[in-house]
Amino acid sequence: MAMVKNQKLKLLYLMKIFLEKTDDEHMLTIPQLIEELKGYGVSAERKSLYGDIEALRSFGLDIVRCKSKTTGYFVAGRAFELPELKILADAVASSRFLTEKKSTQLIGKIESLASEPQSKSLQRQIYVRGRVKNQNEKIYYNVDTINQAIAQKKPVSFRYFEYCIDWQHARHWKKRYRRNGQKYRAFPYALLWDSENYYMTAYYEKYGGLSNFRVDKMDRMEIIENGDCERPDLPLFDAAEYSKEIFGMHSGKEEDVTLRVDNSLIGVVLDRFGEETEISRASGSSFYIRVKVIVSPILLSRIFEFGGRVEIVEPKSLIEEYSRLVEESLSRYRQV
Repeated sequence: MAMVKNQKLKLLYLMKIFLEKTDDEHMLTIPQLIEELKGYGVSAERKSLYGDIEALRSFGLDIVRCKSKTTGYFVAGRAFELPELKILADAVASSRFLTEKKSTQLIGKIESLASEPQSKSLQRQIYVRGRVKNQNEKIYYNVDTINQAIAQKKPVSFRYFEYCIDWQHARHWKKRYRRNGQKYRAFPYALLWDSENYYMTAYYEKYGGLSNFRVDKMDRMEIIENGDCERPDLPLFDAAEYSKEIFGMHSGKEEDVTLRVDNSLIGVVLDRFGEETEISRASGSSFYIRVKVIVSPILLSRIFEFGGRVEIVEPKSLIEEYSRLVEESLSRYRQV
């Protein structure tokens, strides 16, 4: 009886065998296919398999017949090629916002998109253990909740924490919840990726505007199903432009900033602000750019890391703030 039941699933098992066992370097002959089907409790004859293979081709499976010393069959076209799967798997392994456990699970799912021989190649080349990873297992589910809230235009509630020193703690640090653990309420507009971290850009009622929250620093997140107000409409909101402008995802005042940049950093400028960034020639081997950014300590630190190759031209207030921070740092070392 079981054999008869499995017989009805013959085409499905045959497709499974092709997808899992074959690729352009590994083919199966008709006798091998018959043997593989036996493992699923399905009997098959050579003549019937030819018709089954044609049926799968008609369905859209790219089965190729290869004739050398023996005639074999394999799946040639897949949704993802092996190099593409390697890129996806390594991106998952490298992502700091994913925990080691979740990275391993996701890579396993990516491997399932390849044949078994190809998945072994992925396993040998992708390494997760030892990389700097986030410890907040709930971030994966936070991302899903935020996406649902964005689609439904509903607010979310969550607790938000930061890390602080605690010499009494075994690790000498601990979580400290902001607002004494009271929940935040905000309307998500976008999920943005910056400096290896996920951020939720949301309308935060307390500030009456957009704020950015690190997704890995949220917990107890849930969608507020019965909100007493609708999400504010921001018709001019552009996630790509917003991400480019905030320059580091830290809160601060948005300003037009003019920088004088050494020609050697043109690649850095285009990577950060895009190829449509307007530049103008300056004297010597440098150029000017004028960009709208969030003025924050992160902006100043990134300017500092390039030394004399980046100079603030305006506004004057930013020049003064940068000078103050540099002088403050220098004063610490003058005493050494």
